[in-house]
Amino acid sequence: MTDVLQQKAGLSHSVPVRKKHGSQRTAIVDIGSNSIRLVVYQGPVRVPAILFNEKVMAGLGKELSTTGAIAKDSMMLALRGLKRFHRLCMEMEVDSIKCFATAAVRDASNGKDLLKAARTIGYDVQVLQGEEEAELAALGVISGMPDAKGIVGDLGGGSLELALIDQGEVLERFSFPLGVLRVADLRSKGQDKLIRQVRKMLKKTGWEKQAQQLPFYLVGGSWRSLARLDMFDSHYPLPVIHNYEMEPRRAQRLVSRLAQLNRDKLKNVPGLSTSRIPTLKDAAWLLSMLVRYLNSSKMVVSAYGVREGLLFQHISKQEAARDPLLLGTEDAGAAQSRFPANSKLLGKWIAEIFSDDPPAWHRIRQAACNLGDVAWRANPNFRAERGLEIGLHGNWVGISGPEREMLGQALYTSFGGGTHVFPGGGKLASEAATQRAISWGLAMRLAQRLSGGTRNPLEQTHIRKTGKKLELTIAGDLVNLYGDAVAKRHGHLANVMGLEPVMTAE
Repeated sequence: MTDVLQQKAGLSHSVPVRKKHGSQRTAIVDIGSNSIRLVVYQGPVRVPAILFNEKVMAGLGKELSTTGAIAKDSMMLALRGLKRFHRLCMEMEVDSIKCFATAAVRDASNGKDLLKAARTIGYDVQVLQGEEEAELAALGVISGMPDAKGIVGDLGGGSLELALIDQGEVLERFSFPLGVLRVADLRSKGQDKLIRQVRKMLKKTGWEKQAQQLPFYLVGGSWRSLARLDMFDSHYPLPVIHNYEMEPRRAQRLVSRLAQLNRDKLKNVPGLSTSRIPTLKDAAWLLSMLVRYLNSSKMVVSAYGVREGLLFQHISKQEAARDPLLLGTEDAGAAQSRFPANSKLLGKWIAEIFSDDPPAWHRIRQAACNLGDVAWRANPNFRAERGLEIGLHGNWVGISGPEREMLGQALYTSFGGGTHVFPGGGKLASEAATQRAISWGLAMRLAQRLSGGTRNPLEQTHIRKTGKKLELTIAGDLVNLYGDAVAKRHGHLANVMGLEPVMTAE
C-alpha cells in the first residue's frame, strides 16, 4: 500500500523556487471534510518543525448525508482559503506543495468542481481513497510514536479510518462513512438503529478478538478536542496533547460531561477550538462505542496524523528508523548552542556515572544533553526557566508526559535551578526519576563550566564513580581548568550522589 501511495502523491509545481532560506520547506494542504488546513514544514525530514499552521472550517461534508453534495457556501469558503494558502506558500518560498483531499471531495457529487477550481489556483490535488487515508494516518502515528502497537482511529468530518499497527508496520486498514459530520444525521434517525449500523460496520474488521485489549490511538481534531476537555477535567498539569493517555472509561465520562456543559462553559477549556464544539457530542459518542467494542486497554492521543504520514512515507527506511526525540532535540539544540556538535560528546561525558539508569532513561538523558546549551542567550536570572520551558513544552514526539518532566527538570537544574523540583513539577514523573534528572542536570552543569561549552576539554577529561568517590580525571595542562567554580560544581554533584569529589591529574 505504501508503494502505491508514493507513486500517487501529488505535487504542485506552480510555486516558484527561491532558495534563500537554506533548507527544504514543504507545504501540505489538507482538504478535509470539516476543515481545510495549510501546514508548512522545515527541518530534518524525519521530524520537520512546523513553520506555519492555519485552518479554515469550510465544512465541505456538512450536507453530504442529506444532499450528497458540497454546499455552495462551503465551496466558496474552501476556494477562498485555498487561494490564501497558495499565496502564503509563494511568500514563504516553499519548495513544494503536497495537496490531498479526503472523504467529502471523493464522495460529493460536485467534488470534481472543487478539484477543477483547485487546479486553476495551482494545486495538483490527490484524492485519497479510504484505505489510503487510513494508511497515512497510521504512518503518522508510527512516525510520532515508533513503539506504537494497537488500533489507530482517524476521525474526520466525512469518514472514520481504522488501522492495525505493530512494530512499525501497518497491518490492516479500513474506512467507514462515520465522519463526525455524518454521525449527527445518523443519530437523528434513532440511537438503536445507529448502534446496530455501527456494529455491523465494525464487524467487517474481524477485530472482535484480534484487537482486544490493545491501545486505541486517537487522530483527528474532534478527538483531540475531547482530550483537551479531559485534560481540563482531570487537572492534568502538562498542556501537551501528544501522547496524552486516558483510561477507556473516560470516553463514556466525556459523553456524560458534554451533556452537562453548554457552549459558554466549553469556551473556557484551554486549547479547545470553538469551531469543534458543535461536533463534540457526536465525536464522544462514537469514541465511547469504539473503545467498548474493541475492549481497548487505553486511549492515546496522537498529534501526528495523515499529513505527517505523508511526509514519513517518503523517507528512507534508515531515516525512518532514527529516534524522533533525539533527532528533534539535536536539531533544536544545534540551532541555539554556542558551539554546535558538542551534544553527543556531552552525553558521552556524563553517561558512565549514570550507567545504572534504566534503559528507557538513556535517551531522555541524551535528549537533555542535546539541549544542553539552549538557554545561554537568556537573561542569567531566567536561564533555568528558559531551559525548563524548552524541555517541558517543546514540540517533541516520541516522549511521554513523565519523560517530559524529567527532560524539563534536567535542563532547569543545568541552567541554575538548583536541586529543587521545578515549580509545579514532580506530578507525573516518580520521585526517583525526578531526583535522577536533577543529577543529570548537575552533571551537565559541571561539564559546561569545566569546558566552557567547547570540545577539547571534554575529550581530554573523564568523570567516573570509583567506590565512594566521584573522580574527575584531567589530562596534561588542562588541569588549570579546575578552578574554584568547577570544584564547587564537582562537589555539588558528588554530594547529591552521596559520593566524595576527587580530582586527579594525569
